Amino acid sequence: MEMLNSSVLNTFNYKFLASLEVGHHFYWQLGNLKLHGQVFLTSWFVIGILVIASLAATRNIQKIPTGIQNFMEYALEFIRDLAKNQIGEKEYRPWVPFIGTLFLFIFVSNWSGALIPWKLIRLPEGELAAPTNDINTTVALALLTSLAYFYAGFSKKGLRYFTKYIEPTPILLPIAILEDFTKPLSLSFRLFGNILADELVVAVLVLLVPLFVPLPVMALGLFTSAIQALVFATLAAAYIHEALEGHGGEEHEAH
Repeated sequence: MEMLNSSVLNTFNYKFLASLEVGHHFYWQLGNLKLHGQVFLTSWFVIGILVIASLAATRNIQKIPTGIQNFMEYALEFIRDLAKNQIGEKEYRPWVPFIGTLFLFIFVSNWSGALIPWKLIRLPEGELAAPTNDINTTVALALLTSLAYFYAGFSKKGLRYFTKYIEPTPILLPIAILEDFTKPLSLSFRLFGNILADELVVAVLVLLVPLFVPLPVMALGLFTSAIQALVFATLAAAYIHEALEGHGGEEHEAH
């Protein structure tokens, strides 16, 4: 009898587990390619907000800025200072558009997850969320950052850039290569984990205490979302500076 019960339970568990699916997503089929429709929809929304804000700020430029022009000029000044502090005064200017795009896209994406009730929008499968709530987006941003600092080092030093992997000794080659792999991993998982955790905490509190408790947590989420955008942009600029300078770069300039 005991053997019969265990066999029935095992059969039930296997069938039950086999029917479980983790993560429902809304896909677009383009030939043999599957596109993550959820990420594209919310990313295009964020890009649309940034484009509209840029057009509104530059449509009628005044010598004394007001309104949206004043806000966008303040944002540009903030990004310019960030790039200058991290990359250096001599070489920061070409990288302001890249650092600024990263910061603004992540900032608006994070805030959209905190302010817009994405889950109320019905999809055939899955549900909408902030772009940075998906690992695909954060990995893509991290890989773009990796390409940027490789390009920065190679464009300035040429093939000499790759000597950093064997300086001061070739024994450090595996560690140097591993470091280049861990940079995008740490960038992507840090951003993804923080945004996902924030949205999960708010969702749980809304279910438990629907009105008052989630409000301060949402306010804290807006603050941490802005900090995450700043951290990502700052680290990206720091990596670019490291690629431009390399080992002993500042000492050569001093001489």
